[in-house]
Order: sequence, then C-alpha cells, then structure tokens
Amino acid sequence: MSLTTSEQYCLDEVRRHDHDRYLTALFLPPPRRAAALALYAFNLEIARTREIVSEPLLGQIRLQWWRETIEGLYAGNPREHPVVDALGAAIRIHGLPRERLDGLIDAREADLDDGPPPDFETLEAYAVETSGELSALVMQTLDRSGEVSIAAARQVGTAWAIIGLARAVGFHAQTQRLYIPEELLSEYEVERRRLFDLKPSAGLNRAVETMAERAACLLADARSSLPDIPKPARRGLLLASLADRHIAAIRKVGFDPFAIPAAQAPPVLRLGWTACRGKY
Repeated sequence: MSLTTSEQYCLDEVRRHDHDRYLTALFLPPPRRAAALALYAFNLEIARTREIVSEPLLGQIRLQWWRETIEGLYAGNPREHPVVDALGAAIRIHGLPRERLDGLIDAREADLDDGPPPDFETLEAYAVETSGELSALVMQTLDRSGEVSIAAARQVGTAWAIIGLARAVGFHAQTQRLYIPEELLSEYEVERRRLFDLKPSAGLNRAVETMAERAACLLADARSSLPDIPKPARRGLLLASLADRHIAAIRKVGFDPFAIPAAQAPPVLRLGWTACRGKY
C-alpha cells in the first residue's frame, strides 16, 4: 500500500503512541486502514491535551483550535497539518459526520478536571463519548449503514476506555488525578491520601474490580451481536480480543492497580488468526 506523507505521519504516530489500535488497523482493508489511522491520530491529538498543557486554560485553547480545525475541514478551508489532511480524506470518502468529531473534542474537556466523576454512569458516559464514539466512527468506514455493527463497536470502545482507566490508576495517582467514580470511592471506603501515596487497599481493589467487570460485560454484549455483523466488518472489533488480555492481567493480580504489569506486546499471529476466523 502506497501512503501519502500525511497517511505515513498518522501511521507512525499511532504505532508509537497507540500500538494496540495500530495493530488492529493492520487487519483492515487498505482504504479503510488509512481512515482508521487518521481517526486514531486525531484522537491522539485531542487525548494528549491534558498531558502536554500546564494549566486548564491552555487545554481549552488547544481543544478550541481543533474545533475550529474541524469546522474548517467541513467548510473547505483545511489547516496545514498532516493529521488534518488525512482526516479530511477520511471525511470525504466515508461521509463522517461533523457532530461526531466535535463530540470527541467536547468530551476531552473532562480531562482538564482532576476530580473524579461523581458516579459510574458519568464515567461510562465519558468512556462512550471518547473511545466508544471513536470506535463507532471507525466502524462507519467498514459498515456505514450497519447499526448493529456500529453499536457493537461503541461497546468495545467503551470497554477499552474503562479498562485503560483501571490500568492507569497508579499513573494518574502520581499526579493526584482520579477517574474512579466518587460513589465507588465512598462505597469501598477508599482513602485518597493512601491512594495518592500509591499504597494498595482492599477497597481500591474492589473499585478496580467493578470497573474491569463492567468492561467485561460490555465486551460480552458486543460479542452477542456477532451473527448479525458482516464478517469483513468484524475486523473493526479486534480491540475486544486485546481487551480480554488486559482484563485477565488485572484479574491475575487481584485487581490491585499497583501490581498490574506493564503491557506486553500483543501476539500478532493470534490476533491475525482471530481476524481470519471472523471473531473478535
């Protein structure tokens, strides 16, 4: 597959910073692969906002820049940026709706707040609006009118985000950030000071267990739709297979977020076999 300069940039960025999604994209047909990588690279640009700004106001400015950039794309006035160029091609070819891209940006405003979501419903809404909608957009490039396929992709993406937040509890605690819902912190009597000191506790483990098991339920729901999803479109759901590995690793350490091992490189051959069998 011959790539444009912009497509190569997106591929390199996703391979470097979002390797799991990069691997799943490799199993997509080339035209769809380019669109998926453009969407993933766009997601990286907005998802990293909290990590690269020194204060919330600067984060708001960065997100506004991307809002105006998306507006320009749909108005026919694209800004010069490799991700913008590749994303513009994906929008033209696959008819991606602007409101869905705007929604991804708006959802990232939550990252600028260090406080935890009040309840699990809010946490899951954040997961849906970020990773869930991203996966749904990728699925739209594979099965544009497939409501079942898109719904399953949204469930897989939502599960992926919840798992990622569970795995990142220790990382976030180092900067006194929390994504564990307030209601779980209260229910399981998790002491914030102890958490921010990176000390494990039974209550913390139970909160992480709640998150991991909810993700597992979402994956099970997505798999229940397999018979109704065209086999080629199922390749857009391969992230579910990688999500299983992360859930297994969390369970193995008794849901202790400070004991979760660093992610190992996914078994590409196994992922390929899963794709060939039409599974996810």
